[in-house]
Amino acid sequence: MLTDKQYKDLKKELDECQRPLFFFDDDPDGLSSFLLFYRYKREGKGIIVKTHPKLDETLLPKVEEYNPDKIFILDVAVVDQEFVDKCKRPVIWVDHHGPAEINNVKYFNPRLADKEKHCPTAELCYGAVQQDLWIAALGITADWFYTDTVKAFQKAYPKLLDKKINVAPDAIYNSRLGTLIRVFSFILKGTTNDAMKYIKVLTRIDDPEEILGQTTAQGKFIWKRFVTINELYQRLWKDAREAVKDETLVEFIYDANVMSFSADVSNELIYRYPKKVVLVARKKGGQVKGSLRCGKHMKLPPILDKSLIGVEGYGGGHEQACGFCVKEEDFNRFTSNLRRELD
Repeated sequence: MLTDKQYKDLKKELDECQRPLFFFDDDPDGLSSFLLFYRYKREGKGIIVKTHPKLDETLLPKVEEYNPDKIFILDVAVVDQEFVDKCKRPVIWVDHHGPAEINNVKYFNPRLADKEKHCPTAELCYGAVQQDLWIAALGITADWFYTDTVKAFQKAYPKLLDKKINVAPDAIYNSRLGTLIRVFSFILKGTTNDAMKYIKVLTRIDDPEEILGQTTAQGKFIWKRFVTINELYQRLWKDAREAVKDETLVEFIYDANVMSFSADVSNELIYRYPKKVVLVARKKGGQVKGSLRCGKHMKLPPILDKSLIGVEGYGGGHEQACGFCVKEEDFNRFTSNLRRELD
């Protein structure tokens, strides 16, 4: 959490701009964070940070094209100093990774005060705007957190999250809120243009039942896309389950021609098999990009750091959830290193 003063300062940054540009991560927490700010402000433009796990100078043309008066970066783990220096606009970074060392940025991250203080970016954005509780709860729960904001949602929307559920993983895989989380995740699939088309519709949805019950044209539009993508996911999920063997590491590599479901598959695998360590990735363009997951019995970042020694690539993330990207020719060395560290 942030302090009361920080929440007021963050809200003031929103209130005192006319043409904001929002860069946000391509997962439900990032999307929810954008929706919370955009639906409060009703101005600006959103851009998914989709092709890279970081914000760097390759995205500077987007800044010049839109010409914002302020830039908000939401739930993006890495921001290059060069991007900040060259964009020549005020930059507000709201995040819960790291924390990073960076100059000329207003950086809202609870881990600056205490690295053990950890909550999703949607929680931070909701704390500033105090509206759209269902979107906040969706983003928070999707990041495997169960906070007071989620409890408030549970009371307000008992049909979406049963009172018997008290942990995020059960909410994700055994509730109607979990179905909404998957909707948010799946509409981010495909091209950026496709994703933004559906996100634009989401900015106009006022009640989650519009989607789950298909009670409006907008809700039906979103649901139809979800059903299409879910069919692809279910086929991939069947193959992923067959990759589970007796060894500690579950390694599942899938075809580059399939949409990226690495985070979705790895999350469900670790929920179903909590004693395993899960690696899900796909090979594309000479790289292997994927997700690592583990249970509460270990912490991944130091293991990942050691596994990347002697490997051309990068990675990082949270204690039980990390992303990585390595050169295809180094992938076998990477997995060999990973197995060594796990042993």
